[in-house]
Amino acid sequence: MGNSETNTALCNHYDRCGGCSQQTTDYKIQLEKKEKKVQELFDRAGISDYQYLGIIPSPDIFAYRNKMEFSFGDLKKGGELQLGMHPRGRQYDVVTVDTCQLVDEDFRKILKTVITFFRQLGLKKYHVKLREGYLRQLIIRKGLNTGEILVNLVTTSQAEPELEQLVENLKGLNFKGKLVGFLQTINDDYADAVKCDELIIHYGRDYFFEELMGLKFKVKPFSFFQVNTRATEKLYETVKEFSGKINEKTIYDLYCGTGTIGIVMAQDAAQVIGIEVVEEAVDTARENANLNGLDNCTFIAGDVGDKLNILNEKPDLVIIDPPRPGIHKDALDKIIELNCRELIYVSCNPETLVRDLAKLQKSDYKVHEVKCVDMFPHTGHVESCARISK
Repeated sequence: MGNSETNTALCNHYDRCGGCSQQTTDYKIQLEKKEKKVQELFDRAGISDYQYLGIIPSPDIFAYRNKMEFSFGDLKKGGELQLGMHPRGRQYDVVTVDTCQLVDEDFRKILKTVITFFRQLGLKKYHVKLREGYLRQLIIRKGLNTGEILVNLVTTSQAEPELEQLVENLKGLNFKGKLVGFLQTINDDYADAVKCDELIIHYGRDYFFEELMGLKFKVKPFSFFQVNTRATEKLYETVKEFSGKINEKTIYDLYCGTGTIGIVMAQDAAQVIGIEVVEEAVDTARENANLNGLDNCTFIAGDVGDKLNILNEKPDLVIIDPPRPGIHKDALDKIIELNCRELIYVSCNPETLVRDLAKLQKSDYKVHEVKCVDMFPHTGHVESCARISK
C-alpha cells in the first residue's frame, strides 16, 4: 500500500457494503488512528501514569478472518435474493459480497455456490417484520492454520427443501482448505440474532480444529473464538509478557470462552480456573485442555459474578476478557473483592475498558502498561490489553 492517506479499495463492494469502513485509508494511518483513539479514551477517563506501548499491526491485513456471518436479504422489496452484508446505515437491506477481501477464496466460493443454489430454487429470505420466509444467515468458519472449514446454514422451519445437492455442490469445490462439516441451524426466533432450536448435521461433523501458538483447539458452531487467528497469537504473547513468571501461580481466566487464553497460560502456570456463561463453550474448553494434555485446568459454567462466590482457591493472577459491554457491575465488584494483586484485562471495546479501569483505579488498583493489537484491519475496532496491579 502507498503512503498517502487515500488508497483505492481492493474490494469492489467497498462503496456499498458496511462490513469494513477504512479500506481506502493507508494501513499505517489506520494504526495511528486506533492508537490515538485508545490513548484519548484513557486521558478522558482520567487514567494516567501508565506506559503506553502502542499498537501491534495485524500480520495479515486481508483474508484475515476465520469466521464470517453473512445475511440473506434483498436490496429492494421483492428484489433478487442477496447473501452478504448490510450496506452502511441500512439494516434491512443486504448486498451480496462475493468478492469480500476480509476472507480468503474458500469463503467466497462457498458464498457463490450457496446463493446460486437458493436463487435457482426460488426460496425467500426470512422477513423479520412479516415473520415469514426461510433463509436467515450463512456462517462460515475456517481454521486458518489447519484449513478445516465448517459451514452453517441458518434457516426457519417454514420450508423443507432437499439440501443434498447443495452439499454435493460444496463438496465438489476446489478448496485451498478442506470442508469438514455442513450444518443447518433451525431458528424460529423473531429476533435477528442466531439462536439454535435444532442443529442438523447434513455432512461431516459439527466442529473444526484451529491451531494457536502450537496448541490445538476444537471450535463448535456457536463457540466464541477470536476472529483473527494470527493477530490473536500476538495478543496472547502480550498477555504472557504482561504475566511475567507464572510457574507457581493460580490463574483465574474470566469469560474464558473455549478456554484459549487459559490453556495457553496453563502450559506454564500451576493451575488455571476458567469461568464462562455459555455451557457449550465450557464443554469445549474442557475438551481442549485434554486435547493438549493439560490436567491443571478447571472450567466452570456460569455467571462470573455468581461463580466467584463459590471458589475457595485464591488467585495470584486474574485474566479478564469480557464481551463488548465490558464487565457487569456486580461481577466487577466481586473481582475487586478478590483483592488479587495482579490483573490483566483484555478488551475488544476500549470504551468499556476505560470505564472499568477507572472503577478499578478507585479501588486502589494502578494501570501499569497498555498495548493494543489490531485484530480488525479496515474497521474502527481495536483490541487492547492492560496490566494492572494493587
